[in-house]
Amino acid sequence: MNPNQVSEFRDDYRRRHIGRRYSGIAHFCFTSLACLGAVMFCASRLHGVQWWEWLTVPVTFLFANLVEHAGHRGPMHHPRKGLGLIFERHTRQHHRFFTPQRMEFEGVRDFKAVLFPPVLLLFFFGCFALPVGVPLALLTTANIGWLFAATSIGYFLNYEWLHFSYHTPEDSWIARLPGVARLRRHHTLHHDHELMSHYNFNITYPITDWLLGTLYRPQAGESKAAAADM
Repeated sequence: MNPNQVSEFRDDYRRRHIGRRYSGIAHFCFTSLACLGAVMFCASRLHGVQWWEWLTVPVTFLFANLVEHAGHRGPMHHPRKGLGLIFERHTRQHHRFFTPQRMEFEGVRDFKAVLFPPVLLLFFFGCFALPVGVPLALLTTANIGWLFAATSIGYFLNYEWLHFSYHTPEDSWIARLPGVARLRRHHTLHHDHELMSHYNFNITYPITDWLLGTLYRPQAGESKAAAADM
C-alpha cells in the first residue's frame, strides 16, 4: 500500500470502527489494570511454594510463546471457521492500518487498532487460563495452578505492552527502552505484506520463530519474494 492508500484506510477505519465515546487511554488502562489485578490475585493465593513448583513459570512462559506463534500463524492470518473476526481484525485491518513505512499510531484513538478488545480478556481467561489452570491444580498442586494462571495472564499483558511499544513513534521514550528497538524491527518485518504469512509470528520474543524456522533475517541481495517461497 502506498502512503495515500494507508491514509485513506486509516480515515475509513476511524470513521467505521472507532466510536465517538472510545477512549484509548481508558482501553490501555483497563487492559493493564485488569491483568495486573488478576496476576496479583493469583499471587495472593500462593502458600509455601516449593522450588519445583516455581518451574511452572518458565514452562508456562515457553508454552505461551508457542501458543502466541500458533495463533498468529494460524487464525490471525488464515481464515478459520468460527474465527473469521480474528482474521478480519488482524490481517484485513491491523496490517492495513500499520505498514513497514507507517508503523506509528497518530493519536490515542488509534489504540483501538493496536490493543485487543477488552472482551478478549474474558475469552483469554475463560478459554486458556482457567481450562488449563484448574486441571493443573487438581492433578498436581494448587500452587502450580495459580502459578500457571498468573504467568499466562502476565504473558498476555507483556504481549499487549510490547506490541503497543512497536507502534509508538520511533523517537518516543518507549521505543528507546532497552531491547524494544530490536523487537520492533522483528515485528516491522512481519508487517511487510510479502512476509506476513510466512515469517516472524512471535510478537513478543522470537523463540518459537527460531525453533520452527520462521525467523526472518534479511540477507544481503535476498529478495523478500524469494524468502517467502522458501
